[in-house]
Amino acid sequence: MTRVRGDWINAPAAQAVSRAIEAAGHQVFFVGGCVRNDLLGAPISDLDLSTDALPDRVMRIAVDAGLRAVPTGIDHGTVTVVADGEGLEVTTFRKDVETDGRRAVVAFSDRLEDDAHRRDFTMNALYATPDGAICDPLGGLHDLRARRVRFIDNAGARIREDYLRTLRFFRFHAWYGDPAGGMDADALAGIASNLAGLETLSRERVGAEMLKLLAAPDPARAVATMAQTGVLGIVLPGADASGLPSLIHLEGDCPPDPIRRLAALGGQDVPDRLRLSKRDRKQLAVIREGMGSVMPAGELAYRHGADLATDVVLLRSAQMGAPLDACIWDDIAKGAQATFPVQPADLMPALNGPELGAQLRRIEARWIASGFELQRKDLLT
Repeated sequence: MTRVRGDWINAPAAQAVSRAIEAAGHQVFFVGGCVRNDLLGAPISDLDLSTDALPDRVMRIAVDAGLRAVPTGIDHGTVTVVADGEGLEVTTFRKDVETDGRRAVVAFSDRLEDDAHRRDFTMNALYATPDGAICDPLGGLHDLRARRVRFIDNAGARIREDYLRTLRFFRFHAWYGDPAGGMDADALAGIASNLAGLETLSRERVGAEMLKLLAAPDPARAVATMAQTGVLGIVLPGADASGLPSLIHLEGDCPPDPIRRLAALGGQDVPDRLRLSKRDRKQLAVIREGMGSVMPAGELAYRHGADLATDVVLLRSAQMGAPLDACIWDDIAKGAQATFPVQPADLMPALNGPELGAQLRRIEARWIASGFELQRKDLLT
């Protein structure tokens, strides 16, 4: 029998919540990402449980066990149970009654199979009992081992239940799929037949999904297939996926950065189309400004920091198809640590106003051109 391998399932909070529900005579399973990632050896962030107990019953069980229950999504069957300072989402088995591609009307069920059939991919319909035994009602374990991202039952039907699943398919393939195995043909056919549904999604949901996709170690194949199927052109009109493989190759040991990769794709009105945060908008704007300038790496780092300088030099090299000069990292480090040694007071009262600003800029330009080497006394003589 296949079992989960991590210690997370025996953690105090996990055991307190699952055992309380089980002791009350109900089925309870860990489900989704925690089970999938455990079997893949990937990091686990959230623990979610699924049960045949109705939400009000879960609330009572938690209180009777001395735990705190928060009705975070009780209308949709979800209660957050807090144990040992950790909150775990507990959701009643559900089945879809009606969907419109963005949200679903659900009915509670007492059957695990109903709950499994309403999920998106077979690898997400894996369950684990409180003692770690895997329950696989839809054959997801075989797909997981093959690293095959496959929709449950009919791909088109799953997509029409929530059109965001199109983007989730590419994101899951980038993170968990077998790059050499290709993508599921039925999934791609279902995606191609339901492109119009992408227009109904909120920009916030699309943006969040795209950034998760671009944060994968190597999303180039997934993004290229998005372009081929027409998905990329809908969510990011004008985007071009052809330069992404070169950028990822050049990144080497640099941590993946979704905004850097977004800059490589280009596109029209990207910040608004993806509802980027103020921080991400600023990063994207500075990257684009840097790519359009001839400012050297050291000055980029001095003015914008090492991370943004790294983004720009990687993108420039990818754009030109040229290898990176090994010394560029030293230039970036030096620029990021440099502090301009001249202060306005050093030029006053001889200079004031616009003349003072102009002279400071001239002195700063000399200092930067010297590789940040000239000292204060040299710059003031």
